[in-house]
Amino acid sequence: MVGFTDEIGRYLETKFGNSIDEASERQVYQALMVKTRDKLSEKRFDYNKKLKDSKQKQAFYMSMEFLVGRTLRNNLFNLGLEKEVKDYLEKNGFTLDKIYDIEPDPGLGNGGLGRLASCYMDALTSQDYPMTGFSILYEFGIFKQVIHDGWQQEYPDNWLDLGSYGLAYRSDEEVEIKFYGSTREEWTDKGLKITHNDYTSVIAEPYDLLISGYHSEAVNTLRLWRAKANKGFNMKLFEKGEYARSVESDVIAESISKLLYPADDNDTGKALRIKQQYFFTSASLQQIVRNHYATYSTLDNLAEKVVIHINDTHPAMCIPELMRILLDEYEYSWEDAWNIVTKTFAYTNHTIMAEALEKWSVDLFKPILPRIYSIIAEINNRFCEWCKRIGALSELETMSIIHNNMIKMANLCIVSSYNVNGVSKLHSDILVEDTFKSFNRIYPGKFNNVTNGIAHRRWIAQSNPELTSYLNDLLKVDFVKDLSKIEKLYDYKDDRSVIEDLEKIKLLKKAQLSKYIKESTGINVDNESIFDVQVKRLHEYKRQLLNALHIVYLYRKIKFDGLRPVPRTFIFGAKASSGYAMAKNIIKFICTLSEMIEADPVVRNYVKVVFLEDYRVTLAEKIIPAANVSEQISQAGKEASGTGNMKLMLNGALTLGTMDGANVEIHEAVGDKNIFIFGLSTPEVNELIKNGYRPIDYYRSSSEIRDTLEFIRTINLNGSNFNNIVDYLINSDPYMCLADFHSYVEKQKEVENTYLDKNKWGSMSLVNIAKAGIFSADRSTEEYAKNIWNIDIVK
Repeated sequence: MVGFTDEIGRYLETKFGNSIDEASERQVYQALMVKTRDKLSEKRFDYNKKLKDSKQKQAFYMSMEFLVGRTLRNNLFNLGLEKEVKDYLEKNGFTLDKIYDIEPDPGLGNGGLGRLASCYMDALTSQDYPMTGFSILYEFGIFKQVIHDGWQQEYPDNWLDLGSYGLAYRSDEEVEIKFYGSTREEWTDKGLKITHNDYTSVIAEPYDLLISGYHSEAVNTLRLWRAKANKGFNMKLFEKGEYARSVESDVIAESISKLLYPADDNDTGKALRIKQQYFFTSASLQQIVRNHYATYSTLDNLAEKVVIHINDTHPAMCIPELMRILLDEYEYSWEDAWNIVTKTFAYTNHTIMAEALEKWSVDLFKPILPRIYSIIAEINNRFCEWCKRIGALSELETMSIIHNNMIKMANLCIVSSYNVNGVSKLHSDILVEDTFKSFNRIYPGKFNNVTNGIAHRRWIAQSNPELTSYLNDLLKVDFVKDLSKIEKLYDYKDDRSVIEDLEKIKLLKKAQLSKYIKESTGINVDNESIFDVQVKRLHEYKRQLLNALHIVYLYRKIKFDGLRPVPRTFIFGAKASSGYAMAKNIIKFICTLSEMIEADPVVRNYVKVVFLEDYRVTLAEKIIPAANVSEQISQAGKEASGTGNMKLMLNGALTLGTMDGANVEIHEAVGDKNIFIFGLSTPEVNELIKNGYRPIDYYRSSSEIRDTLEFIRTINLNGSNFNNIVDYLINSDPYMCLADFHSYVEKQKEVENTYLDKNKWGSMSLVNIAKAGIFSADRSTEEYAKNIWNIDIVK
């Protein structure tokens, strides 16, 4: 039997004509990627055969993002091949970590939404559940972030150049997608027949990324669609003088799978987003239906064998697309098709923020997708009629799918799905009590909660092998397979030797991060300082600005009042959406603070500010194990859940946060004494908004706030000033940084005082690790599988 490492050697010989002795690191990387993919393909064949034979119900997960991170280490780890490969490479003069570093992060996501989707794929596969993910094969993903003179600059992230070796192209399953054109209604002896004419056709090319499970026989598939023109150049249109339309398919195809989240501050960008969303949902639904019909020769039982999960509103067009397929291609009646649809879809809501609840103008949407629009309009008409019959007419303004010439995608998902869930207890409560309370009244029992979880195998076993090895030896339980078993660590919360050992591991991870910080920014940081970490997407509601205000407060106290605090290193990582001006200004502000502090011979002994560019999964794997403080400081009621808070907790960081999102459940798990909670609660925020929040009152009544803000006006480095930020806070401050400023500053003092007591801090850190078991994605996905999807593991 040929071993895995023998296959690597054989690939090098046949592909490059080299032995392992002659190969380059780049060639070894390619060989490892391809042979790992082949190994997964073999396992996938066996697993798929069992699945087909069992004819079990399957789950299909639709998400605009899957932030998978580097795949090679994850797959070798899950397959149990990492040590064998490491030894083989070392014997031949190679270092596996250097090979890992060649792989780019796949550009398939941006932040928490995509990371969650990937965590769920990992967890379901590790538990042997059948799950297929669907998304777009973005050529450039989100963007590569470069910080130049403190400003974010965006560059194409051409990850496919080196990242494509893990993908399998499935040319046998290409699908046609139709845009524009017109629809024609015709009554036949079988009823109303709709035809779509004069459309522009785009082909969806399928690529499969195989997902491995930890010590599992399962291999699931992430199907990624890439757009290409159908038949390319249209000579007849060109000869008729319609030059633009002659290459329309090329233009549309070229743009669809180019970039994740094109700017939507203009109609052109919005139109592209509509095309992207329909492109991948239509391709996915066509494939699901085609495969189901080939197996069962009917679609009558689709909802019994298939559940399609909509991750946020981006894939909402799955719903009218399945209606279109059933009505137009399989000639179901509206009533029968609707009965199937409403038993097939489940929907996860990820936000209560109005600007993130997608809405599309009818005038923009209808010409692009005429048939899909007509189906959405009919769904809305029938829903409104039903609401009239049940006496809910007065609430139609908030519930109707089309209102004021806008299509509300969240409403479409709620009306058409059999289950709707939030992603933390607080978030789900807000959905039913406020955001969607009218829907909750007319659909009792439809709403529930599944608190998010993380792929702990990546976030501790792979990113923190030192801690994992220590806990394995100490606890003698397989917490890597079952994270709930890590709670055994709680028995050692008063054991000084264990606390000291954990502190040594934390210092080692801090030293590793310090080395990266020095190499990437030139800043020297003190490993004994408090590593205070805020890493997440840059958005005002996440309040990186509040963090920065505290840094200014500290700067003034050190420089002018003689304060000598415990040294602290503030570490930021965040990307701002390319069109988000205020977010970019906040990045510039943080970078300017860093530069100003580095230039100050006194302050820099106590405070360092580090902004690490191009935040991504691979960078998070370096930062999170080194963190002492986990900044989770969003305005209460704005963060649906968060998962960075869980990853940091699992690695022993202490949460400094508001009672928002999953912080509430972290607080519940660890207790008051093992977390730092500050700020207004959600009801207090709502009451303040109701009474009229006036940030200028806080400015006038607090000398600390006033002095901090006025000092910011004096900062003028290389011609940059931040008067706009100060004015914004005084006159607007929509996320209440000033209202929470004092509470935050006082809690930061408590953090500092606690850190001075090494034994107390270490015990609190240990408790956080021990109580992280409930935040495993294994727990979350099992709740989905059993309570929502009703699927079983493949035996």
